[in-house]
Amino acid sequence: MESEPKDLIVLGAIKHGIKKFDKIQKMTQIEPEELNSILEQLEKRGFIKAEEKKGWFGMKVEITPTEKGSKEADERIHELQTKWNQMSMLYKSGDKEKLKQEMENNKSIIPSMMFFGIIDMMMFSMMFSMMGMAMTDYVAPENMPDTGDGGMDDGMDDGGMDFDIGF
Repeated sequence: MESEPKDLIVLGAIKHGIKKFDKIQKMTQIEPEELNSILEQLEKRGFIKAEEKKGWFGMKVEITPTEKGSKEADERIHELQTKWNQMSMLYKSGDKEKLKQEMENNKSIIPSMMFFGIIDMMMFSMMFSMMGMAMTDYVAPENMPDTGDGGMDDGMDDGGMDFDIGF
């Protein structure tokens, strides 16, 4: 799986039990045409298999990883974890230039690291602060983790009281 992070994201989603095209598309945020192409490539490589199954409303297609695909996903996720650990060590050592170079070298896989929850977002944002850079230089806004509130949550509620009185 050369250097195409979207392949890994799709394979990872399938490995974690997402079996239907529309759910894979929703989770990965990849356009349907591109997702279809990625799925075809994964199937050609022997990483996934698509099976038609009878459902309540007719035939449906379930996509599952092969043993080869599961192994590939595990290996690639381990590689991502190793690269994140290297970046973390550079941050902790305080070497801005080496950290900046390492992040530049791994720019294409940062969205994959975010997708799999490998990145510690607090440390990641502190890395950018240390380098005096914006996170959007490395990660497109649509790939940033969504807080669900437009980023406006300051940890405070509206001051109202919430009592559960058992009704």
